[in-house]
Amino acid sequence: MLTLSKLKKSFHTPCLCGFRRIHNNSSDQLALRFCIWVALKFDTLTSKPYYLVSRVLIQKKWHSFYWEALELLKKKGVLVTSDSVRALVRSYSYFGHTEKAIESFSKMREFGVIPDAHMYNTVLRDVLKEKLYVLAFALYNTMLKSNVDPNDYTYNMLIDGFCKSGNIKGAREMLDEMQKVSIVPSVVSTTSILYGLCRANNVDEALMLFNVMKEKDCPPDMISCNVVLNGFCKMGRLEEALSFIWLIKRDGFSLNQNSYSSLINAFFRAKRYSEAHALYTRMFKEGFAPDVVLYAIMIRGLSEEGRVGEAARMLDEMTQIGLTPDAYCYNAIIKGLCDTGLLDRAQSLCLEISEHNVYTHTILICEMCKQGMVDKAQGLFNWMESLGCVPSVVTFNALINGLCNAHKLEEASLLLYKMEIGRRPSLILSLFQGSGQIFDSTSLQKKVEKMCEAGNFLDAYKFLTQLADSGVVPDIITYNTLINAFCGAYNIKGAFMLFEDLQKKGLSPDTVTYGTLINGLYKVDREKDALKIYDRMQKAGCEPSLSLYKGLMTWLCRKSKVSLAFSLYLEYLKSLPSRDNDSISALEEYLVGGKLDQVIQGLLELDFRARDFKLAPYTILLIGFCQVGRVYEALIIFSVLDKFNIKINATSCVHLIKGLCKEGRLDDAVNIFLYTLDKGFMLRPIICNHLLVFLLVSQDYKDWAIDLIGRMESFGYSLCSNEYSRTVYLIDQYQKRKQRKIYLRRD
Repeated sequence: MLTLSKLKKSFHTPCLCGFRRIHNNSSDQLALRFCIWVALKFDTLTSKPYYLVSRVLIQKKWHSFYWEALELLKKKGVLVTSDSVRALVRSYSYFGHTEKAIESFSKMREFGVIPDAHMYNTVLRDVLKEKLYVLAFALYNTMLKSNVDPNDYTYNMLIDGFCKSGNIKGAREMLDEMQKVSIVPSVVSTTSILYGLCRANNVDEALMLFNVMKEKDCPPDMISCNVVLNGFCKMGRLEEALSFIWLIKRDGFSLNQNSYSSLINAFFRAKRYSEAHALYTRMFKEGFAPDVVLYAIMIRGLSEEGRVGEAARMLDEMTQIGLTPDAYCYNAIIKGLCDTGLLDRAQSLCLEISEHNVYTHTILICEMCKQGMVDKAQGLFNWMESLGCVPSVVTFNALINGLCNAHKLEEASLLLYKMEIGRRPSLILSLFQGSGQIFDSTSLQKKVEKMCEAGNFLDAYKFLTQLADSGVVPDIITYNTLINAFCGAYNIKGAFMLFEDLQKKGLSPDTVTYGTLINGLYKVDREKDALKIYDRMQKAGCEPSLSLYKGLMTWLCRKSKVSLAFSLYLEYLKSLPSRDNDSISALEEYLVGGKLDQVIQGLLELDFRARDFKLAPYTILLIGFCQVGRVYEALIIFSVLDKFNIKINATSCVHLIKGLCKEGRLDDAVNIFLYTLDKGFMLRPIICNHLLVFLLVSQDYKDWAIDLIGRMESFGYSLCSNEYSRTVYLIDQYQKRKQRKIYLRRD
């Protein structure tokens, strides 16, 4: 057997000083000899020549020679070290050729080399950079099954990956695994989990972990502080954010530029503009100069405040001090211009952006659809695709919504189909056919893990990158938009097809989905089916929102089922953690006993105690009682609301006036109308005429009508329109009769 030392001598191993000569020689023989020398000597090289060698492999495209060298060594019976094989993987990785790196990684076993933790880490890092989290976790499981022990770098990368993919549970389990193998989690690990928690809006849990960090051997740093601070800011919990700042300052931390950026951004989003500007000024006083990120925040904030001109001047200021505005800065002004209706100026500014940006085009498409310019929006959509600018799910949703509003359901449906099949229809169709069907993330994870266990790492990588490149996956918003459009067009069959389709794609219907379907079923008088969907929703564990309850209550009232609507509202209140169920149960007994005034008063007191008053449910019930002819109960609700100084809306007043007139309670009807004058409501002529006619044809209220007309005219009503012709005629007749009586008395 040829020994390693003999083989080295046979190739007259060149010294490093001759490296440039080989680098410049294009001979295949020299290339092969160089690669053999690298394979034999790589484990002895220092880090500096290592990168030089990697660069040669890339620039000279000698990777095929390197593989030939490895195969030759294998054929000669020379044991190749893991470092010599790793050289190629790391070379590809260093220059960003992830697919080639994975291909090299897949071939390691052919040379009798078992990948170690460092090798897995190299591939994991590249895979996570491309956000292929499914493949990363599959590689980790393969690593464990191959008895390769992960190190702290492995765990830190995976924790970060779990958090960025929204799997906090997986990140915590990974943290526990670290501790089981006696690896002490670093501040990097725990900060990644803080980030993941805040990203999932679990900022309270993040704060608890932050406090635990302070108690253990892993104290938080300023990055950790900023992650939690940004978490509070993103959720709009600004008072808590300010309290948190006070706490970290007490612990010796000082705010930096990132801290100010989070705070200023949050104050702008909360429309607390003066405080945002005050923080910006304070930041300057503390010696911090704004960077591109902070300028973008300020520009967006000013644009949202309606100060688009100042935002544009700030854009010029950036260039004057040597900063290059990015697309985000331009997009903020473009959106500001669109929000103020200046679409032409927004399109002109769009031309100044050097790179075609999907968000920029999405802003314009949204505005075009909002202004009813759907054809123009479609044109822009097609143009951006021709430029290679791939539309996002938001872009698709905006255009689908625009098409639905323009009643172009067929085109909207075709756009959904286009989203799903993307540029690789064969791949997408194969996912939902055969025994290896993929409906959700779990089945996808299993498929990729099987590929990795079989050593088909490259196939797994290609599969996932093709899937990511295959099109834009419709989200629940896409489906809700289309379901709503189909229901609006009374096409319930089409709406149900979409409802079933979204579930096959692994999406879960939300409250909006169920609410839209229920509303659509009521529109076509399918109440039983609507209630079945409501039951199905509850069994699925989807908590109905107030909006859904309002919809159900409205339809039940229209069906003269006001009592059932009332019970449904009480059921909703019981589902709220802020309400006392015992108190609501007591009110239910009052309702059965006919004590409606006490029930309404009790509900209002519970609302105000919870600081969660909503007028809509009371309005629905008030109108519902009017619709079934129970005006007395409606008037009770009105009186209790008025007693609590709650302004009742004009629609409720209209229903009350009509109901009271029908029952002949004209004095109460007049009082309700006077209430509308007092609150500044201007009712439509049809209801005013309705009330006046009832007053004028009655025996005892004609003078009331004349007095009311005087008040109406002083308020701004005009009785000259055709809608008041009946009233004018009756007044004229009344005045003639009155005049005749005066003449008779004189005679």
